[in-house]
Amino acid sequence: MGSFSMWHWLIVLAIVLLLFGRGKIPELMGDVAKGIKNFKKGMSDEDTSDAPSKTVDHKADEVK
Repeated sequence: MGSFSMWHWLIVLAIVLLLFGRGKIPELMGDVAKGIKNFKKGMSDEDTSDAPSKTVDHKADEVK
């Protein structure tokens, strides 16, 4: 069970092209790229948000 030969990869490529068509693969990859870009934007927005932190500083009253 070694590595696949060139014929195996050509057959897999032919099946993928039959299933998805020529135009569908670039659209699919574009959608994946947009999703990754939006994810990165969302992560950076979360880090630089101006919202106050969720931690609360408690100050103890002085005992006299």
